[in-house]
Amino acid sequence: MCCLFTILFLLGARAVDVVWWIAQPARWSAAFSSALWPILGIIFAPWTTMMWVLVSPGGVHGIDWLWIVLAVIVDVGFWSGGAYTNRDRMPGSSSQAA
Repeated sequence: MCCLFTILFLLGARAVDVVWWIAQPARWSAAFSSALWPILGIIFAPWTTMMWVLVSPGGVHGIDWLWIVLAVIVDVGFWSGGAYTNRDRMPGSSSQAA
């Protein structure tokens, strides 16, 4: 588990997902019924995918949904944060009044 935290810190959530999938394929098979969902999750929502694999093999109950929702918020924040930060780069969409 310490190695996963180091990879997360150095390379990010997608790298952790890939390494974790390689290291524990049985856990990922228990969390997902096909390989399509984890691949899409790693591409578009790596934090949510990571959290789903962490909580789903025992069944998602109670407080587990809170962790899933927090991971979704983090993923949405990554997608929308880039758009908000780069809004001034588009011609005609300046945030300052002209």
